This record gives sequence, C-alpha cells and structure tokens, in this order.
Amino acid sequence: MSTSITPFTSTDSYDVVIVGGGAAGLSAGLMLGRCRRSVAIIDGGEPRNAPAEGVHGFLTREGMKPSELLTIGRGEVESYGGTVIDGQVVATGRDGEDFTVTLHSGQVIAGRRLLIATGLVDGLPAVPGISERWGRDVLHCPFCHGWEVRDQAIGILATGPMAVHQALLFRQWSADITLFLHTNPLPAAEELEKLAARGIRVVEGTVQELQVEEDSLRGVVLGDGQTIPLDAVVVAPTFNARAEVFAGLGVATVAHESGLGSFIATGEAGATNVPGVWAVGNAANLMAQVLASAADGSWTGAMINMSLMEDELQRDLAAHRSSTPANQTKVTAS
Repeated sequence: MSTSITPFTSTDSYDVVIVGGGAAGLSAGLMLGRCRRSVAIIDGGEPRNAPAEGVHGFLTREGMKPSELLTIGRGEVESYGGTVIDGQVVATGRDGEDFTVTLHSGQVIAGRRLLIATGLVDGLPAVPGISERWGRDVLHCPFCHGWEVRDQAIGILATGPMAVHQALLFRQWSADITLFLHTNPLPAAEELEKLAARGIRVVEGTVQELQVEEDSLRGVVLGDGQTIPLDAVVVAPTFNARAEVFAGLGVATVAHESGLGSFIATGEAGATNVPGVWAVGNAANLMAQVLASAADGSWTGAMINMSLMEDELQRDLAAHRSSTPANQTKVTAS
C-alpha cells in the first residue's frame, strides 16, 4: 500500500481522533465524516491481516487484497474531509477537555473524542517456521482460511485449551486432520471419543519445526525426527489488544474468558471506562473478522457523533438560557 503523509502541526485539533487505520477505524472515520465531523485517523501501518492474500467473508470485497481494501477506505474517508496521517502514536494524554495523541515525530494531535482502533497482536508459538509462514499456510481461523485449504492435509498444533475445538472445526473443511499434542496433555476420554468419531488422528510428541521447501510448507518434524507431510498448520495464537499507549488515560483491559489474551473492556456502543474514549474492532473484540470490525466502526462512529451532539446541545442550551429571561421563552404557534 502506498503511503502519503498528510502535513499537520502541533495545534491541529479535531472533533475525533482515531488511532488505527484498519477496517474498524476507517469505517468509523467514514461515518463521522458523513456526520460533518472533523476527523483525524492516525495509521501506524501495521495491519494485522497484512500477510494474508485476501480478505474473506466480506460481501462485495471477497478475495480483495488487504492493502487494496485500506487504500479504497482511505479515499472514501478523505472524500468526506477526513484526514489520514501516517505515524506511530507513542503517548496519549489530556489537554483540558481534549484528548491528545503524540506521534513518534513529536507532533501532537488533539480531539474532543478519542477512538481506539489499534487492533491486536498475534502471539505465535515458538516453533521454527511458524512466524515465517503466518497468514499463508500457517492459519488459525477456519472461517477466514478454511476454504483455501479445503480437502488438504491439515495439522492442528496444540498449544492451549482450544486445540480439540480447532481440530473439530477444521474437520468441516477437510477429512485429513491430524492433532499434534505438542505441549498439551492427552485430551480427556470424552474429547478423544469425539476426535475418533470424526476420524481425526492424534499424534503425541513435540513438533520441533516446520518443513519448508521451495517456499511451500511440506510438513512438520517431530522431536524424534519423524516427518509428517502436511499442506497447512493451524495454531492458536494469543490475542492481545494494542492498548499499552492508552494506559496513562486509565483505559482498562481485561483477560478474555478463553484465556487466549486480553482486550479493551467496553460497554454499550464501544464506550470504554474513560468518558470520551471508545474502542472498536479487534482491540475490543478479539474474535471480530474484517466485516464485523467495519460494521462495529460504523455504528460506534454514529454513537460518537451522538455524544458530541449532546455536548453541543447542552452548550447551546446554557447560552440560550443565560441570554433569555425565563418569562420570555415561549413557543409560537403556526
């Protein structure tokens, strides 16, 4: 994706500052632009789905390259007056009633509202080859990538409590599924029965590395030296919201009930525990796919606009009441 840096100064101030230029942040920016709000989107240039060949399950955008989706989204935001700024946010704070974000360049951007759309970081198992093949033939979500590996030999690398669940899920896309216990204990008898009923093989022993030849996954190498041919490997990453830079504002993160990571706690319409700060997309919902993140951003953008409208109404009511005697306020019948 080509980038064009938008000039700005330390005095730039907007109705809303959005940190994160993925599907969720851009969708929120689009909605807010259409609400005639001034919006700045700060994009660190690290989209989670960058390694993937295409976006899937997104109606009208099926198979589109992630970079192309973002390029189109940027253009749509800018067509409504939004500003997209390439840069890393290194600090956040308050300046009176406004929120501030400081970029790596030292520049500061202020906004009446702050929206966190920074996504999450995938923590991958420490097995040689996993990170290099991530998003290609090392996968985690059958709904995102199952079709692309249908009817192939798929290995499930067990590293946590969701391994059996993943194996049973991927069985929908292929009859050739192998569960490698790796660092996990032997599943309970009930789980073993389910795996056997679905024809899923269970292999004990650690996986030492992936076997890759000519830039293609060929299989996994076990601790005893045995090689098992495979076309794809499924892992269970840890999912942790990119939230560290907002800690100074008091934005709360909580552990996910699955034990697979942490996310920013939100209430109705994405509002965080800090008044004036919202969170959307994978930062607030670890399981959201691209389409869900975009929808989340659109709705939350509308809710942020409602919040700003309420502030403006209260301001104008106060001004009206201070300038108009109570006995002179009346409704004129038409």
